[in-house]
Amino acid sequence: MERLSGKDRIYMGIVYFCVTLMALAALYPMVYVLSMSISRPQAVIAREVYLWPVGFSTSAYTRVFQNSAIWRYFGNSFWYTIVGTFFMVVVTVLAAYPISRRKFFIRKSLNKFYIFTLFFSGGLIPFYLIIRSTGLMNNRWALVLPFLVETWNLVIARSFFDTLPEELYEAAKIDGADEFRLMWHIAFPLSRTLFAVLALFYGLANWNGWFFASLLLNDVLHPLQVFLRRVLTAASPEAMMAWAQHGVETTEVLSMIQIQYAIIIVATVPILLLYPFLQRYFEKGVMIGAVKG
Repeated sequence: MERLSGKDRIYMGIVYFCVTLMALAALYPMVYVLSMSISRPQAVIAREVYLWPVGFSTSAYTRVFQNSAIWRYFGNSFWYTIVGTFFMVVVTVLAAYPISRRKFFIRKSLNKFYIFTLFFSGGLIPFYLIIRSTGLMNNRWALVLPFLVETWNLVIARSFFDTLPEELYEAAKIDGADEFRLMWHIAFPLSRTLFAVLALFYGLANWNGWFFASLLLNDVLHPLQVFLRRVLTAASPEAMMAWAQHGVETTEVLSMIQIQYAIIIVATVPILLLYPFLQRYFEKGVMIGAVKG
């Protein structure tokens, strides 16, 4: 094992210290929200919870899961995440593969067109008018079809396909493979890391998205994040104290304040459970396209 010099040890010590600080800064909000959701309601309203739970109560989670609307919002979020991510990954790789082929005659023109959309867009109002004129208002597909290709993800996919050795394609062509077979039997089997990274990026965006859902869909089709935003807005401590002053029972006020923390945990857990399975692909995906083969 190679021994580190004094300067290297100081450098690594600083690196570990900074990484530890960043990890704690990322971990503290999660621990705090979890502690608030399972502490005694009286401790929550008295602001006695700083890190660890004060007492123990699952009343907030009980009330959350007793609400039938929660399950509908959960189902909507899973639909947008699973269906949306599937079609977005498929369309993105199908669009990225042709513009990665050096002999594709309009490759440069398409690349310029895609890059242009990365910096400029038509704006929110034209987007809304297009959705309304195409009949997608209050339709689940309004959160899928207009977002099939995200330009940055397209650039990542194209860069990945660029790194595949051209010799593989040439050898397959000698054996009589056409472009479709090159894509299906050569490029795609070597692109599992790319698929996982795109699925992670699109999945996170679909699960956490709320703005366009609140703009384009009615309440029945809203995902969980829209409901979460509504609860966080309506169940602020200031609003709850105002309710208390107008005669709402104290126990009800305490419960509603704690419910917002419980819903945050409920909305976060599915992604936290999925991330460990995709982490190794995510680590590889950070360097996708960075090195030319």
